[in-house]
Amino acid sequence: MGGPRDELIRVDAQGVAHPIGVVASQRMRPHQGTYRVLPAPPHVIIMRFTGDDGQVDAGDGAIIRLGGEIVAAGTLCDIFALVAQTGWRGVLCVHQGDLERRVYIDQSNVLGVRSNVTEERLGRVMYRYGLIGDDDLHRVEEQVEQGKRFGEAAVELGLSTRETIYKAFTLQVTEVVVGAMHVADGTFFFLDGFDDHELSIRLAVSINALLMDGVTRMDEVRYFAEKVPSLDHVPVQTGRSEQPSPELLEVYGCVDGKTSVRQIGRLTALGEFETMKKIYGLVQSKFVVIRPPQVSGGPAAIVAAANDVLGAAYKFAETARCIPDLRDGLSQFAIGQGVFYDLLFRGAGPDENGRLDAGAVATNAPMVAEGGDVEQALRKLLFDYVCFALFSVGSRIGKEAEGELMSTVELSLSTLRPTG
Repeated sequence: MGGPRDELIRVDAQGVAHPIGVVASQRMRPHQGTYRVLPAPPHVIIMRFTGDDGQVDAGDGAIIRLGGEIVAAGTLCDIFALVAQTGWRGVLCVHQGDLERRVYIDQSNVLGVRSNVTEERLGRVMYRYGLIGDDDLHRVEEQVEQGKRFGEAAVELGLSTRETIYKAFTLQVTEVVVGAMHVADGTFFFLDGFDDHELSIRLAVSINALLMDGVTRMDEVRYFAEKVPSLDHVPVQTGRSEQPSPELLEVYGCVDGKTSVRQIGRLTALGEFETMKKIYGLVQSKFVVIRPPQVSGGPAAIVAAANDVLGAAYKFAETARCIPDLRDGLSQFAIGQGVFYDLLFRGAGPDENGRLDAGAVATNAPMVAEGGDVEQALRKLLFDYVCFALFSVGSRIGKEAEGELMSTVELSLSTLRPTG
């Protein structure tokens, strides 16, 4: 999906709408037909399909009971609460760019969900919770490509049971609903009614229970992030002779200094949120410490992560036409730190896009490690360097664009972040 300008449509003095952006044009094409323009505030246009008679007939699409914009994470919590209170039957559609979630609701319960978010599809949910292995997942997905449903194919191949598939559908409901609650920029529509045939399975998961779970996750994930920055970080035992409390023992037993939080969630079948919660408890009680994500490839891979951040920073700087200022600022920053960056970047750039030659930096890295941990020294220098780049760009591109930039580089930045 492009930026906001790619979504623009201009309405001329005769009331004719002209798509300006590519995304706007793409979104309009599937809506070919005759629509009725409904009364709306001056800054809003609402149209719904009616056909040439201008009347809403059977087959013209569901009535929109509720709809609006999402401008902050948590917006949909109030919508879910309202729908639960009214007992409406219908589909809550949540749009986030090209991503769409559909939540089927009746009498304050979620009966089923659909999502085109990759990590929320049934197979990926089963994989994330350790209910199916990587190779088996690919085998089932091959069957899905031939037209079979994931659960049906998994059972036929003997890779799962119907009981496990049923459990996975319930987990998927939670993941999709919580994912919808986290949407910070998008739109939602509650469409009246639905055909039961749209549901591949019929569940009854309380909206109120999902709300409690979703709100708790939103609050606690922000809290946990202080100690466990990402699911790809790796917990390492501190060597304490005692054992942690019983509720933490299962997760503690999987901590080997190599396995990430995400992977431990699969091994224990606890899922990512519960695993992060228990890892946080182990950190707080000083049974484990958190290390950055494992980077295969040594120093060269660390430089690659830095280049990802620098590339994104330069891209945003180019949009804001401040690349010369960014380049000059980074040069002054490096000079101001003494000989370290001079040694590290010798023959390594940066090039016109701000990127460093990974091989040259890796070769130079021992010179700045002073006999210590080369990778740790490299992380520290590159982390400080890219953070200054982000600071320099952020002050010039505005708060909204800065938030988008930080979201783009979040994983690479966590990979670089030094420990100790």
